Amino acid sequence: MLHKISQELKEKIRQFPASDKIIFNNRLIEVDKANFEQIPENFSSKTIAFVDGGQAEILSAGNFCLSFIRVGALAYSHNKKVSEYLHEFYLLITAKYENNDLLYEAKIFSSKGEKIIDESDLAISSIDNSIKTSQERASITQVTGIARRFAELALAATVSAEIILLDGTLEPSYRHEEKYLDKLPENVCALAKSSSLFTASGNSPLVLLNKLSPPGCWIYLLEKDSYFVKLHEKAKHVFRFTGNKESLPSLRENSTDALFLGYPYGLIAVDKLARVSHEEKKALKMNFLLKSENREIAEYLSATNAHDILDNLG
Repeated sequence: MLHKISQELKEKIRQFPASDKIIFNNRLIEVDKANFEQIPENFSSKTIAFVDGGQAEILSAGNFCLSFIRVGALAYSHNKKVSEYLHEFYLLITAKYENNDLLYEAKIFSSKGEKIIDESDLAISSIDNSIKTSQERASITQVTGIARRFAELALAATVSAEIILLDGTLEPSYRHEEKYLDKLPENVCALAKSSSLFTASGNSPLVLLNKLSPPGCWIYLLEKDSYFVKLHEKAKHVFRFTGNKESLPSLRENSTDALFLGYPYGLIAVDKLARVSHEEKKALKMNFLLKSENREIAEYLSATNAHDILDNLG
């Protein structure tokens, strides 16, 4: 069975044409070897700040969700850390039925008392096209991802560095996201580990460009301030980059770690800084549920934890 699947898949891959077009923003972009541009080896003293976030769902029922969100930034100069930023908060999302619609509202709780994002920007309908899938209403937990994204953008707007790099893209996906994107300074750029783009024949543009590209580190223009890039000559991965291409020589300098050749080490480090581990999530959940005054809340969880019970049976 697996042999037949492998043969079918390899046959499909072999059918991709040597020349193709990338589908990007409803346009067809011809892939041409002449459009590759080398990234110069021009090491500088510019500081680069890397921004990322992490989240953990602590409690969740059909009508509420409590999550913990952490966003951080690490600034480097010549691959040495020079500064660190960290912001953490709890996010309580509740549901209410109003005007024949199920709405989600959020409230932020921070030990420092400051709110890095506006709670009103997280108010959203469960049938908003930016969060729902197919014909189903979006789960209340979807709002956590929106809050984390807004917090990452808000933090990036406050960081002091000559280059600021976000994990992901600079394209809006949610309602009110433009508000946070508009506050970003011009030196902000973004690097996406994965891409959902396709070529006209259904191929992956990342695979196609890797086959056609020249040796070394290179950049391939999609449209103004949008590129595919390879940041190390021995890297196997190609990433999508958004921002000023003048930042790329500095990012190339930061992409030499053997852990992930061609991927900026600063993004690896800030991911570790912001990530909420499984052990930390369990501790946060237990600290909340063990409080005697929260027994009433625990009753709501028993209605939705069937999947957890089944997972633990193994």
